Amino acid sequence: MTYAGIIETEIGRIRPIDLLEHDHLGRARDWVRSGAVLCRVAPPATPRMHLVSYFPVIDQGQVLLGDHISSGLWLPPGGHVEPAEHPRDTVRRECLEELRIPARFLRDGPVFLTIAETIGAHPHEDVSLWYPLQGVAGALPEYDRREYRAMQWFRFDDAPFHDSDPNLERFLGKLVEESVGT
Repeated sequence: MTYAGIIETEIGRIRPIDLLEHDHLGRARDWVRSGAVLCRVAPPATPRMHLVSYFPVIDQGQVLLGDHISSGLWLPPGGHVEPAEHPRDTVRRECLEELRIPARFLRDGPVFLTIAETIGAHPHEDVSLWYPLQGVAGALPEYDRREYRAMQWFRFDDAPFHDSDPNLERFLGKLVEESVGT
């Protein structure tokens, strides 16, 4: 199977929760099928649109978010997918790098997909596959302090939605609706 086929298979595992996710899934499929370069090949933002794996760590209706230094937002951990890397392998690699813990997947594949314009000095579009991981509510990992100022557990309803990824609230709502890790 081609790399584009692998990514399209991952995208195909996701069932949209709303019309916006349905639109993002369609746009992502079209992008993958277009033959575009899917992974970032040169930091900070080449190509302008590229794959990201988010791995929100959740437990008992809570989510672990990090005060991300470069974006200034409270974000779930995540990272850029390297060329030819499976997005689940990105989660495994980045989880060890950013949180110093092994990834404990709640599902076999991603549960959510978003396309979002980033903010900051090098705006670009992230096509993000969201893979929820099992955590231990209240336990803070030894996170990478070059990447995050702080880490904190938030109840789903109390997450700082105004200072986070614009899709975080929809993602957490999808978890509640599907009862994934809540």
